[in-house]
Amino acid sequence: MGNVNKPKIGRYVKQKEGFNAFTPFAFPPKEGFVITPKLYKKHEEAIRLVGKLDGITRLLPDKDFFISMFIVKDAAYSSQIEGTRATLQDAVAAPVTEEKDRNNRDVDDIEHYVKAVNYGIERTKEFPISLRFIRELHGRLMTGARCTQHAYPGEFRRSQNWIGGKTPADASFVPPTVIDMQKSLDDLEKFIHAEDDYPSLVKAGLIHAQFETIHPFTDGNGRTGRMMIAMYIHYAKILELPVLYLSSYFKKYQKLYYQKLQGYHDEDSDINAWLEFFLEGVAEIASSSIEACTQITSLRDRDFAKMQKLGKKSAESTLEIVRKLFGQPIVGIAEIMKWTGFTAPGAYKVIERLEKLKILEPLGDAEYAQKYIYADYYAIFDESFNREAKRKK
Repeated sequence: MGNVNKPKIGRYVKQKEGFNAFTPFAFPPKEGFVITPKLYKKHEEAIRLVGKLDGITRLLPDKDFFISMFIVKDAAYSSQIEGTRATLQDAVAAPVTEEKDRNNRDVDDIEHYVKAVNYGIERTKEFPISLRFIRELHGRLMTGARCTQHAYPGEFRRSQNWIGGKTPADASFVPPTVIDMQKSLDDLEKFIHAEDDYPSLVKAGLIHAQFETIHPFTDGNGRTGRMMIAMYIHYAKILELPVLYLSSYFKKYQKLYYQKLQGYHDEDSDINAWLEFFLEGVAEIASSSIEACTQITSLRDRDFAKMQKLGKKSAESTLEIVRKLFGQPIVGIAEIMKWTGFTAPGAYKVIERLEKLKILEPLGDAEYAQKYIYADYYAIFDESFNREAKRKK
């Protein structure tokens, strides 16, 4: 009985160059993979929380503004997993920071990721998740991006790659050869569209792990694969709004994330251990996103009520600015001028008004080009945000 739930997803095959490359079998595994009662239970809990999140997000006003913050957060954490040092605050401030004033060049990685996710969300409205879609997503992520090697944006690799080590011989994992990769990608594409009995979130977890096993690009596989989770959940209509992103969970448990993926594509594959970890992540992130949406609604009601005390004309223009702050909670004078059409003195007055209402506060104490932050809102997305520390910086 011990091997009933130990399906093998592939094996190492020695290449003529002397190294062993992992060669996937037909996917999904036809034999030996049984979804255990424990896994069903984890899926049940995850899908319950995702359903609850779906209900809450449908009621959110100004949805587009909030979604952009969920995406930037995922972009920051997904890029950090790959070694990017930019923080979420760097990423949120980037659109309003002059290139020369940026503290961190790594923000560029995050901005490319955000553009790729936004492109993918729009694309899935009219186009299926296919190999062409995956190449397009990678193209958006890597074109013009800073990268460690030739990334060949939007093109599947034409040579052998590997993870860890200086050569395939001392690597921690060697993905399939180019020939085997193509067959594995075809299997993956068919699986994405198959009408089968896999529970939807189990399927999302299998898609991610199998994609990372195939590793079809020379660079950007981790980020593309993590984007695909959100794309599939959105495409499969598990969630109406794309607000479920797992990168912060994978970053929090980064060592475990790599261990579980490594266990997935081992000759003695442990698919269930990976899926349990994945479903626990969905449940954790859905739960924290529900909490975030609840806090957003409550904050919005509180701050909109403050504006009712202003005169009608002031209230209208201030309300519009606060709505925009939900999408861009760090701003400078230039953004207020752009949003309102006011002169610089007029924009300063608006910022003073928002400071008095305790909506905006200075971010740091810059002598020029001062930035302001909608701190109560930003803190919902960034647990590490310490307001006092930021003031004294």
